Amino acid sequence: MTDQVPAPTGAASWQLRRATELDLDAIMAIERSTFVTDAWSEETMRAELRGPYGYYLVAVTVDGADRVDGYAGLLAPRGAVEGDIQTIAVVPGARRHGLGRALMLALIGEARHRGVTEVFLEVRADNPGAQTLYRALGFEEIGVRPRYYQPDGVDAIVMRLTVPTPETTIA
Repeated sequence: MTDQVPAPTGAASWQLRRATELDLDAIMAIERSTFVTDAWSEETMRAELRGPYGYYLVAVTVDGADRVDGYAGLLAPRGAVEGDIQTIAVVPGARRHGLGRALMLALIGEARHRGVTEVFLEVRADNPGAQTLYRALGFEEIGVRPRYYQPDGVDAIVMRLTVPTPETTIA
């Protein structure tokens, strides 16, 4: 997959592509700076990238710098009815330009392609920006996991999306 994500005037543009182990260092740099107290280990992320049921994307700048500005991952075995957004992160300088939305839409599209009808995720209760994005994409809150994120003791809001059927319209 290589989708182009245009950005507002003055901002970078990105290309979404499947993540590989060659992206691990860049992914981990974003992971550690975004999720300071509860970042995944390099071994966990490597296993996710190698896993047979995952679908991980990176957003790479197309300005010649070939810099990874975001990543996202889905866990959804083909034919399963449920999938999970495992992780998503965008570097601060690329936020508020639609990149997180583009990554999420790409994961939802892949979930649909794999036969998934419901996608779940957990989001920190202290991350209203992410919650707003997920609600705008159709996710609904279905529960709370108290003190889920450690060592901070922050609750996780559990959200679910009923994967929409693609709509065809006349241009």
